Amino acid sequence: MAVPIMIQGTMSNAGKSIICAGLCRIFAQDGYRVAPFKSQNMALNSYITANGCEMGRAQAVQAEAAYKKPSVFMNPILLKPTSDMGSQVIVNGAPIGNMRAAEYFKYKKSLIPDIMHAYKTLSADNDIIVIEGAGSPAEINLKADDIVNMGLAEIIDAPVLLVGDIDRGGVFAQLAGTLMLLDENERGRVKGTIINKFRGDVEILRPGISMLENITGKRNIGVVPYGDFRIDDEDSLSERLSYKRAGLIDIAVVRLPRISNFTDFSVFELTDGVTVRYVSDSTKLGKPDMIIIPGTKNTAEDMIWMRESGMEAAVIRRAGDTVIFGICGGYQMLGRRISDGVCAESGKTINGMGLLDVETEFADEKIRTQVTGCFGHVEGMLSTLSGRKFFGYEIHMGRTDEREKPLTDIGGVQNGNVYGSYVHGIFDMCADAVINSLAEKKGIKLDAPTNIKEARESEYDKLAAMLRKSLDMEYIYGIVKKEGLPR
Repeated sequence: MAVPIMIQGTMSNAGKSIICAGLCRIFAQDGYRVAPFKSQNMALNSYITANGCEMGRAQAVQAEAAYKKPSVFMNPILLKPTSDMGSQVIVNGAPIGNMRAAEYFKYKKSLIPDIMHAYKTLSADNDIIVIEGAGSPAEINLKADDIVNMGLAEIIDAPVLLVGDIDRGGVFAQLAGTLMLLDENERGRVKGTIINKFRGDVEILRPGISMLENITGKRNIGVVPYGDFRIDDEDSLSERLSYKRAGLIDIAVVRLPRISNFTDFSVFELTDGVTVRYVSDSTKLGKPDMIIIPGTKNTAEDMIWMRESGMEAAVIRRAGDTVIFGICGGYQMLGRRISDGVCAESGKTINGMGLLDVETEFADEKIRTQVTGCFGHVEGMLSTLSGRKFFGYEIHMGRTDEREKPLTDIGGVQNGNVYGSYVHGIFDMCADAVINSLAEKKGIKLDAPTNIKEARESEYDKLAAMLRKSLDMEYIYGIVKKEGLPR
């Protein structure tokens, strides 16, 4: 059986996901069989496995870092928020229904057998399991029913490293306060602290680190610099969504209130000179080279937001001379009508933007599948996509009546410079063609990578190298070897 090591954070967005990805790559580089694990994930960025199971995108990324194929056993429970008070609950890769928060809190401990089955399945085939916690382990109102932080660590007897985010300020208070709110047994599980996202001279921190170690009795095992790694993260607080100034090529993604799978577009960020901006204010849309309307957990409600915020009008004004591309829910919004008679999301019927001659009808069953396809004869500014292959996955409740010119051999449509597809990840194999088309129109040339897998592998390797330099890996290996890792 594998030995566990768990990464918990003082808050959401402390950097747990990226630290876990880096440790997965380090252990794999060192010859160990390693897999990521997160018992319960709350995120709208999801991934579909080869057998049609839905899981958190972060664990798919961590699996890639570990040279593994993503498996639903790496994330047996996924919560996809549908409102401020409730979520769609996905267990073992399949939705079991929508629950309000109070209902789920009463229900979740019944999922412990599913969690343990997933963990034991992974453990049987690996040497190390890198476990990611969620939020903070010191949410004292929730601790009694915890299944993702110290509650899980207790069940599987996992040592814990606690990560704090210095970039947002107050890291010493974060770490000391979190440890103070843990009970004695929980504090005993914490084997060290990590200060993450540091900018500046680490020597300035030394006195504070010494005081923190004296106050908490816990060793600090490293200060991780702020790293600009082009690796997908999952959190709704992702800095990727913050304001950016337009680059040589300006791609504007509409930041819908219920945006999902925003990591679909991170592939464009692998090219220097290309900026991906997430825009929620219609007055700041400007004149981008490409507008993307992304996926959403509630198409009709976000279509209403598009209309009321002025974003719909702003997008339509650009339709003549700007590439407009809708993915999943964004594709549905570009059509003429969206009907949800089965109450799969909002239960509403609403007109779309009318830029594509399609209509969408929602159904009870969610489509969850990986897809491989090929672009057909693509017209308009993205004609260079013609004949290009793609690989991705579909996650949607809607069925779209595709009346216009087909975009690919498996679906999607086009109308001039307006395009729509259900495929998440459709750009991963052909981002260079999109960038080259946009650059050619502006009379410039950019060096877009043609091998995206190689570019992403390089980012994982850079992350691993930085963690080896900034963390006491000998100490970390001492922890896992103490738990039984073969030497």
